[in-house]
Amino acid sequence: MEQIIATVRGFDGALVVLPEPGGDLPELVWGDAFFYYAPDGQMPRTTQPYGTIVTKNYPDDATSDLDPAGRWRVNIHVDRATFRELTEEEPRSLTRPRDHSAVDVVLPHPVYGALGWISVVNPGERTGDLLAQLLRGAHDAARGRLARRHEPGR
Repeated sequence: MEQIIATVRGFDGALVVLPEPGGDLPELVWGDAFFYYAPDGQMPRTTQPYGTIVTKNYPDDATSDLDPAGRWRVNIHVDRATFRELTEEEPRSLTRPRDHSAVDVVLPHPVYGALGWISVVNPGERTGDLLAQLLRGAHDAARGRLARRHEPGR
């Protein structure tokens, strides 16, 4: 987990938010990580992160079985072509049964797959390098969206 966080911190304009006790974010997200393109260093208020690491089950998201010690999941928003390449399905047409608790396997996100999110529980040898590439791509896409929003005439 620390290696992924360090990789994202190395991206130009990256902001890694690590909620902890005593901060402004709710207890539910303590211990997780949220990745944004934010060159001003401020957490965007109107933009979702392009990637996250979650360390526990959420009320509506328990199929990855993240509550046992040592389990965690990386989630990344990818473009449609990449999603198809990785999952062999369209984001909005997911029909294949999957074991979302499987480790070191790229899968559609168990809740947000239809929105173009992929996930990997406990990344390892099979997925580590790929995740770094996907996070770089998601970061670059977030930078592009911000640049387009700030184009003159918009």
